[in-house]
Amino acid sequence: MATNRRIVLASRPSGWVTAENFRLETVPLPPLADGELRVRNRWLSLDPYMRGRMNEGRSYAAAQPLDETMVGGTAGEVVESRHPKFAVGDQVVGYLGWQEYGVSDGSQLIKVDTRQIPLSAYLGAVGMPGVTAWVGLNRIIEPKAGETVVVSAASGAVGSVVGQLAKLSSCRAVGIAGGEQKCRYVVDELGFDACVDYKRGDVGQALKAAAPDGVDGYFENVGGEIMDAVLPRMNAFGRIALCGLIAGYNGEPIPIRNPTWFLVSRLKLQGFIVSEQMHLWPQALKELGGHVAAGRIRYRETIAHGLANAPAAFIGLLKGLNFGKQLVELD
Repeated sequence: MATNRRIVLASRPSGWVTAENFRLETVPLPPLADGELRVRNRWLSLDPYMRGRMNEGRSYAAAQPLDETMVGGTAGEVVESRHPKFAVGDQVVGYLGWQEYGVSDGSQLIKVDTRQIPLSAYLGAVGMPGVTAWVGLNRIIEPKAGETVVVSAASGAVGSVVGQLAKLSSCRAVGIAGGEQKCRYVVDELGFDACVDYKRGDVGQALKAAAPDGVDGYFENVGGEIMDAVLPRMNAFGRIALCGLIAGYNGEPIPIRNPTWFLVSRLKLQGFIVSEQMHLWPQALKELGGHVAAGRIRYRETIAHGLANAPAAFIGLLKGLNFGKQLVELD
């Protein structure tokens, strides 16, 4: 009998995620029912939101069940189909999780064209991270030409697209990233105007130099000390798109030390979940695809090889070891 390898959540982490929280299993491939199709996953997407799903507490989405396939975005090829709208050989993107093969009824599965855009990019700049950047920037920050937009985790899958879109909107783009190499990439390859290295000391002072006219829009991926450093630099009526708070994902939530700035500067702070904005995806993906195909948006991928290495790659992602989009290429 044909088999499928998958990684399940074996236990819920307490603090930092460890390899012991996962288990690699080999299970039989189920037969297809009418209206179903089977996908051979070629790429797995690893994303910070998965850390929140591993907890059992109240959140915007259901917790990842124990002893079931880890949730996650996938890109692959249809290898068997009993579905009228999908044929063998179709390239598809969906949420089939950390496994080599996935079965779908076609819902939440999208056919993609890989003639100009690589399949892996549909999990990054032309996928959920890219759409997240597009929605937060265009629908919450709403940048105007000449304004300054700051983005934390600027070398990551989401942040890198935010800054490039800001530049395409004729804004000054300032990134915050960890390390000289990442900051150099953000400026030299992605075209940001400046990048603050949070590992080199006082972020607030460095941001004052990088954004001398203050900050009009802030795309927040990190929270904690980074957010505390940005708030005093926000201009009156600044807008903040809150996408993630990764600084507090592996422990207790980190409070904002001085919320007075929200009143003093009359700031707007809005959290958002991109899966709740599905009506915006077609427009966002069309624009992102055009920018990537034309070379106006660039991206970088960190690739782990083989399903068994997904847990270690995910742990590295949470520690900031990845450069750009973290993927797993399946054998």
